[in-house]
Amino acid sequence: MATALSGARLSRIAAMSQLDNVRIALASRPEGRPGPQNFRVERVPIPAVSEGQVLLRILYLSLDPYMRRRMSAAKSYAAPSEIGAVMEGGTVAEVIESRDPAFKPGDIVLSHSGWQTYATADATQLRKLDPARAPVTTALGVLGMPGFTAYAGLLTIGQPKPGETVVVAAASGPVGSAVGQIARIKGARAVGIAGGPEKCALVRDSFGFDAVVDHRDPDMAGKLAAACPNGIDVYFENVGGHVWDAVFPLLNSFARIPVCGLVAQYNATGAFPGPDRLPVLMRQVLSKSLTIRGFIQREFIAQAPAFREEMAGWIAAGAVKYKEDIVDGLENAPEAFIGLLEGRNFGKLIVKL
Repeated sequence: MATALSGARLSRIAAMSQLDNVRIALASRPEGRPGPQNFRVERVPIPAVSEGQVLLRILYLSLDPYMRRRMSAAKSYAAPSEIGAVMEGGTVAEVIESRDPAFKPGDIVLSHSGWQTYATADATQLRKLDPARAPVTTALGVLGMPGFTAYAGLLTIGQPKPGETVVVAAASGPVGSAVGQIARIKGARAVGIAGGPEKCALVRDSFGFDAVVDHRDPDMAGKLAAACPNGIDVYFENVGGHVWDAVFPLLNSFARIPVCGLVAQYNATGAFPGPDRLPVLMRQVLSKSLTIRGFIQREFIAQAPAFREEMAGWIAAGAVKYKEDIVDGLENAPEAFIGLLEGRNFGKLIVKL
């Protein structure tokens, strides 16, 4: 069906015809730590819009640890990205052209358009955002996938109770910081683990955790034990590695461990060093009645409306605070992403295009 175009829309589309879509594709699969050679910048024509679709100009791109797993061919919960495909990721975008009555030019939407400056999307896959209600970047962080991951994983699997101790790794990040603050809202004691004095100060002073431990401290295990004199009832796992080694002996009977990520292992290759500790783990799972449950936030998508309502209320009341780390320019996304995997970000990492 033909759609009438206003003079302003014609001018906008004509201007775009002089532009290219700049995108970053997966050039090769990394062995260990990703490097610049694994990414390729491409310039291609801006895609045409079909009926039921919209054309988007990307405003903000979310960078998240899960992207590292998509770069690998190893079997996982989702198919790996194909070589030559645009790197995937959540985005906030402006509608430039619409062939669906639900959207009009100028609308701001949440999409999953990946590492590129323009994209088409089916209108049914978009959610309209209201910049007057909250900064649009929060749709990629505290009011988006990371915040929902914290909410669903902690409340559905962790089930913190008043007076219990909840420990979370990567506590200065968007998931970990939300986990600790939600735990305190539910009456639990929140203990965070973060890397370096600056991040630890953020967790303690801005996010209001009851205690925080620096995982770079040579006596991290001892400091964590001192911070958890009554043991650990819920451990929200984001990291693995030596942090898990320190947490494991402190788990109480009936402890719950939502496993959200293992960022310490994402760049690992080959067999893991050291003795096989699986028999010890399984013995403790049995003797302490531990619940260890891996999850992907989309399992709990039915909870998303309740999450957005509750989280917005907590933010408005000052019960939940957040921090964003915004990098300018799509060309800087690869280096920012590499830094994310090494803990160099300071808050929710977002690229402003």
